Amino acid sequence: MRTSELHYELPDAAIAQQPAEPRDSSRLLVDRGSGAPPEHRLTRDLPDLLSPGDVLVVNDSRVMSARLKLRKATGGRVEVLLLEPGNDGWWSALVRPGRRVRPGAELWFEEQPVLEVGGRIGDDGRRWVRPIGDADALMDRAGEVPLPPYVTEELADVELYQTVYADRPVSAAAPTAGLHLTKEVLERCREAGAVVCKLELAVGTATFTPVMAEKLEDHVMHTESYRIPESTLAACVRAERVVAVGTTVVRALESAAATGSASGSTDLFIKPGHQFTVVDAMLTNFHLPRSSLLALLAAFIGPRWRDLYETALAEGYRFLSLGDAMFCTRNPGQ
Repeated sequence: MRTSELHYELPDAAIAQQPAEPRDSSRLLVDRGSGAPPEHRLTRDLPDLLSPGDVLVVNDSRVMSARLKLRKATGGRVEVLLLEPGNDGWWSALVRPGRRVRPGAELWFEEQPVLEVGGRIGDDGRRWVRPIGDADALMDRAGEVPLPPYVTEELADVELYQTVYADRPVSAAAPTAGLHLTKEVLERCREAGAVVCKLELAVGTATFTPVMAEKLEDHVMHTESYRIPESTLAACVRAERVVAVGTTVVRALESAAATGSASGSTDLFIKPGHQFTVVDAMLTNFHLPRSSLLALLAAFIGPRWRDLYETALAEGYRFLSLGDAMFCTRNPGQ
């Protein structure tokens, strides 16, 4: 499949700069399947879309304060985005401007060196970096929660970029479909008969790296770590319908099914042609053109994603991480 088939025109005005307040007041486009017009609702209506026998699965990873604004010993400014810990204290990271930072260089915060920069990882701009001291302490002291580059306004409260059930700080970006949910909405989902379960996928570059290859098959998907409790896996096996809150949940569950492992690292790239074995329905945001997330949606519901996106744009839905959401059911046979 050519990546250009995942292109659509996204006006800047459609990109949300602030989340809905309250969270569950965001709009929800409900896909009713091929040949049926979509329904316009609010995210607080999610319990009305669930039934006894449904299992609603969320990603409870928390966003790290992973953006570090540092400087070289010579005074030049350098921004580091910590991604994932590796071995012996080293982390994979994005370093900008990376070309101006040689391996072995130390980066400073205030009046002391706090980070050593190592070599490159592949050819996609990632570098190895090693905090001088404890990484968590460095993030507490010098870090900021990283917002996507297309969000140009500051948030009044950075906690709005965390889900209400966020737990371990392991992600470099939010599992954004979960930002719409409140504790009250989740309780009403339970009252509707659904079981609410959790898993963890550490959101990293695999989720937000743009697809630059002309063909989807040539895109290299980076790994992301995941952990799924046995109770969640068991609930999914018993479920009449598994409803994933976000593409990261889909990726974790389908990875576990493909590998037979409840934890590990996954480089699974879900694109058209993928045969789903776990997830039946999905709550998800509206995604960037030509992205791996849009490829997953196209795999899940087929080419009607384009009609749904056209409807959403025409009706003034807000797109991307801080925007509105859609609820869709997987095509039979996908």
